[in-house]
Amino acid sequence: MKLENAIRILAGTMVLLSVSLAHWVHPHWLWLAVFVGCNLIQSAFTGFCPAEHILRRLGVGREGDKCCG
Repeated sequence: MKLENAIRILAGTMVLLSVSLAHWVHPHWLWLAVFVGCNLIQSAFTGFCPAEHILRRLGVGREGDKCCG
């Protein structure tokens, strides 16, 4: 899987998790969605993405690791 796709999956999952927790647990969980959104915006301008560094250390997006062809 490409690193960019993994980051999008992670961000989308975090937003959906935040909305679900806000609905069923407590509205303050929406701050997680706000954090994810702000992080996406700042990474577009600065090129710095903490999730990218974490996913790379976990081995996501390495060249030669093709799961689907």
